[in-house]
Parts: sequence; structure tokens; C-alpha cells
Amino acid sequence: MPLARSLSVTSLSGLEEWDEEFDLEDAVLFEIAWEVANKVGGIYTVIQTKARLTSEEWGENYFLVGPYVESNVRTQVELIEPTNPVLKRTIDKMNASGCKVYFGRWLIEGSPYVILIDVAFTAWSLDTWKSELWDLCDIGVPWFDREANDAVLFGFLTVWLLGEYAAQCDEPPHIVAHFHEWLAGLGLVLCRQRQLPVATVFTTHATLLGRYLCAGNVDFYNKLADIYHRYCLERAAAHCAHVFTTVSQITAIEAEHLLKRKPDIVTPNGLNVKKFSAVHEFQNLHAQSKNRIQEFVRGHFYGHMDFNLDKCLFLFIAGRYEFSNKGADIFLEALARLNYLLRVNHSDVTVIAFFIMPARTNNFNVETLKGFFLCSTEDTAQTVKERFGKKLYESLLVGQLPDVSKMLDKEDFTIMKRAIFATQRQCQPPVCTHNMLEDSSDPILNCVRRIGLFNSSSDRVKIIFHPEFLSSTSPLLPMDYEEFVRGCHLGVFPSYYEPWGYTPAECTVMGIPSISTNLSGFGCFMEEHIADPSAYGIYILDRRFRGVDESCNQLTSFLFQFCKQSRRQRIIQRNRTERLSDLLDWRYLGRYYISARHMALAKAFPDTFMYELQEPTSASGFRYPRPASVPPSPALSRHSSPHHSEAEDNDDERYDEDLEAEKDRVNIRQPYTLPFKNKSSAVHGANGITDGVTSEKN
Repeated sequence: MPLARSLSVTSLSGLEEWDEEFDLEDAVLFEIAWEVANKVGGIYTVIQTKARLTSEEWGENYFLVGPYVESNVRTQVELIEPTNPVLKRTIDKMNASGCKVYFGRWLIEGSPYVILIDVAFTAWSLDTWKSELWDLCDIGVPWFDREANDAVLFGFLTVWLLGEYAAQCDEPPHIVAHFHEWLAGLGLVLCRQRQLPVATVFTTHATLLGRYLCAGNVDFYNKLADIYHRYCLERAAAHCAHVFTTVSQITAIEAEHLLKRKPDIVTPNGLNVKKFSAVHEFQNLHAQSKNRIQEFVRGHFYGHMDFNLDKCLFLFIAGRYEFSNKGADIFLEALARLNYLLRVNHSDVTVIAFFIMPARTNNFNVETLKGFFLCSTEDTAQTVKERFGKKLYESLLVGQLPDVSKMLDKEDFTIMKRAIFATQRQCQPPVCTHNMLEDSSDPILNCVRRIGLFNSSSDRVKIIFHPEFLSSTSPLLPMDYEEFVRGCHLGVFPSYYEPWGYTPAECTVMGIPSISTNLSGFGCFMEEHIADPSAYGIYILDRRFRGVDESCNQLTSFLFQFCKQSRRQRIIQRNRTERLSDLLDWRYLGRYYISARHMALAKAFPDTFMYELQEPTSASGFRYPRPASVPPSPALSRHSSPHHSEAEDNDDERYDEDLEAEKDRVNIRQPYTLPFKNKSSAVHGANGITDGVTSEKN
């Protein structure tokens, strides 16, 4: 079945600023998550990148709440005294009662206030609180589940904080508490059970059962006892929340069936596009980063550089090492089929596929290191160049044209032959850059052995497995992740389970085409808002309605068509991809979080706040049309094999970047916004409702 659209999810806005403002002076927002100033996974990125927008909206009344982790606090948080007198009294009261609560500023963009709770300091209360949880909710947490024990401690301490804050206020407060994921969800359940004056929002970024069911290597049935209590905490939070949200349409379907509550609003994840934007320089940055990757390739393939780097395409997949969930299995199979197609069509294109997935290693691969410490060839070239230049200079000084046959003597040829012999390699270039601790059981290496892609001279597809996250301090590939992505030609993320997918989103804002799936939140989001995603460099692989082999063939087709593009066509496609970055900017996606909080305020405090839910008109939102100019990939009537495209030199081919960008902007409409008012101003704002959009401009 096609994905159903929730009432609250409509096409997004485009380029105009959203200038609605709401009366939130007497409201306070607490955003609670285990990953506040504590990087564990993708939720950290969501909260970190969204903080600036939320700080601008709430100002001094925005507080992030997370666990106190000393190693993180030393590098990320500036501890200060609370500036809010009510909050200062609250923290002092809790610390005097046997807690350890810290206050400070998180040193990220927006510099939001953070409240960090030391859960280990109150571990002596764990048994009491677990007993209370059982009495109140019939949820039992086993002693051996440390993560769930932390969730219990964090939940009770969070509700203590919120309750104490409400008690310290001179007037009845309007508190909004936004909880992320099951680790923070118990605090929400206890808020409702204790009837605190708190408007609650719960966001699940991925359901627990969804993760376990899709993980192919998890012994699901024997681990049921280990996950059931976690599932109970997650489901209780989803049902107790005033407003329940998920990050994508595909996760909304998952939550509706597994958690038995349909999300009220889908809140897609965004990025601070300014951080990645390079104005009109992103094409130049691509070229610079590509040159650095080419230097790495020269070292890695020394002795086997029998391919043209100028006709080399760099593909990559990156993320957690979940072989099936992240689609590494289907990517490898598609690469084997692509290799066959390129070989039988006698292509001069070489594809180098990078796998950036952390695994257990003990050192760098010696063969890989050799390529980066063999400086003799470069030194030899420099020596011969200097000798040649000196002879040329002396010949020109006496007014004679040089005799080319005498420019290089026997010694020069001897030096060059020695350098050639020094760079010869008897073995194939390594697939893996490191020594793996579990080489014989590693899924990627075993799959490479099965498909036979060993970086041989006859292969048009080469594989490099880098089992560490990228770092600018690495002796092998000294590049950070952003720089590496900019230098690649295509990101490939054929995930089977991906509630959102930040990796293809990051590719998009940097102008790098990517392949995603209709089982990922990002893929569904782009399919909904772009009439022809592939024209903009967003290839959506069908893994929902096709079998594995069909999906693999479709992926192979995407890769093969991409290899057939000329350089000019790739440049045009990157321009189009980069223009989509506005779709992923928190300036626009952040409004769905705003709507969720406003809806929660209206439900929790109906006498003060009003929230008007209206059906969007058919004209609301937009879909990017297919560009009318040069196609992004060769038409079917052209060469069936990778071939130098005549379009590259065809000046008659019509393409105007500025004109096409202007057409895209015209096709962007204002989003459908969910009207919200403070009831005290409801009468004055009633006349501002037009076409389903309420404006409350101060």
C-alpha cells in the first residue's frame, strides 16, 4: 500500500521566512534526552543542530536536560550559575536533598542552557523507584539491564526536577516538556501519573521492536525477556503524551502498529544548512576534496595504477556497522553486477567504492601503509625535473633550441628505472585498510570473497573498506567526514531499516547526489516533495514492494546510469542537488516541532491556549517539478555503455543554472501551518485566518 499522509504532514515551505510569532512569554520549555551533551547516536545530531532555532524561539526559557557525563562536560559544557531564580531554587533544593544537578551552557551553535543530572549519584534510590514503577505501572525492570536501570533513575530525577520547578513558581506555570526516545520516556509517564502542570511531547526516532526485528543477526526470541520492559516503557510514554510524534512517515506506520498510537505530527529531522553551505563555492570544494581522495587512491593502489584517475568515480557508504540494516549487503552485490556491465561494455570508467563503517581492528594494514611512505618515486620525479630544467635553461641562455634526445642521460634513466622497480607490488592492493580482529567472520570481507572483487587490474570496480570513522588526524586518509563527502561523486545508502537517514541528508546539503530507499524516512520525504527525485540527484530504491534481487537490479541500474553521465551532466546534477538543501533546513522543518509544542500546550492548558486544526487545501505545499533543461543522465537513445558524451562539448544544449533555480523557487509554496493562539488574543486574531493559514504578526 502507498504511504498514507497524516493530516499534520504536508508539503514543506520553501524560501520565504516564516514570521508567525506566539505569546510564549509565560511558558518554559524543557527538552529531555539521554543524548544531551552526550553523543551516542543520531539523536545527538538532531538536538545539537536544532538547538539554535529553538533557542531563538524560546530565549531564556529553553532548557535542555540530560545525564551528567564528566568526560563530555569537560569538553562541551561551560558550568555556570542558573540565571533563572526559579530554576536556581529548584536545583539548590534538589542538591540539598541528595541529588547532583549541574547547570551550564552547551558550547554549540545557539549556546543553549543545559541541566545535567548525575544519575549514578542517586543509584541508592534505584530499588525504591523500581518498586514504585511496578506499583504504578506494572512494569518490572530486571537488575541486569544497566541501560534500563539508567532510564529509571533518569526518569524519576527528571520528574523530580519538573515537579520541583512547578512548586517553586509563584504563579501556575505553563511548562512544556519534550521527551526523546524511551530512555527519557519514563519521566513523561510519571509527569502524567503525578498530574504535574506540564504539557508533554514524546518523540520516537525509531521503535525498539522495529530495530530488533530488522536486525538480522539478533537472536530475537531468546532476547524477548531483555527487551519487553523497554518496550513497555516506550509504549507507556507514547500513550501518556499529550502529543506523540515520529521523525518520518515510515516510522509513523511502524509506531501505529507496534506502539498502537498514530502519531499526531511527523517531525522530520533537519540540518543547519549554513554550516554546510559554501555559497557558490561548493563545486570548487568538491574539486579540492576530490584531489585529496585521489592522493589517497594513488598511495593505496601503488604498483597497480592502471586506471585513469580523471575517469574515476568515488562512491561511498557510511554509518554504523549494521551489514543488512544499512544495506551494505545489497550494495556489494550491486557492485559485482556493475563490474560485469562495465567490463563487457569495455568502459574506461573506474568506480572506487568506500565502506566507512567502524569495526574491531588492531592496526593499519602494512600494505596500505607502504603506499603512503614510498616517497622515492616523488623524489625521483623532482630530481629528474630539476636536472631537465637546468639543461633546458642552459640551452636557452646560449640561444639554442634544446636537443630533446640529449636532455635525459643514462643516469636519469637509471634513476627512473630504480623508482619504477621500487613501486612494483607482487600482491593485489588490499581491500581493507586495517588488520581486522575478526577477519574470517567479518560480513563485508566475507561478501567480498564471495563476489570476487579483489581490486584486480581487470576489475572496473574497486573496493576500499575503511573500518574506522574518518578523522583529519589519520595518517592514511587525513580528512574529516564533511570534506570526504564533498570529494565523492555519489553516496549510496540502500538501507532496509532507517527511520530517518542523516547521511543522505548531509550529502544533499553539500550538493552530492545520493541513493536512498523508500524504507528510509529521508527517501519517503524526498519522494513526497519532489516530482522526479532522480533528476535532482536523489535516487530512491524500492525495497518495500520489490524482492531483494529486483532491488539489487534496480540499484545496479542506478549505478550504471550514473557511470554513463558526462562530467558536465554530473556538474549540472550537483547544482540541482544542492538547491534541495532548503528542504532540509531547520528554519523550515523546525516548524513541525513548533506545532507539536503548541498542540501540547493547547491540550494541557485549554483555558489559556487554543489550537485550531484545519484541513489543508489542495493547493498547499508544493512538489519540485522535473527540470525542463538538460537531462541529468544519458537518454536511452544514446550509447548503451559508458561513453564520452558528446553533450559535454555541445554548446547547443540549453542549460541556464540561474533560470532553472528561479523556476524551482517559483514552484515553492508556503507550507500549511497549524494555527495556534493564546486565548487572550483569540478574538483579535480571528480575522487573520485566511486559506487555512493563521498570521499573528506583532
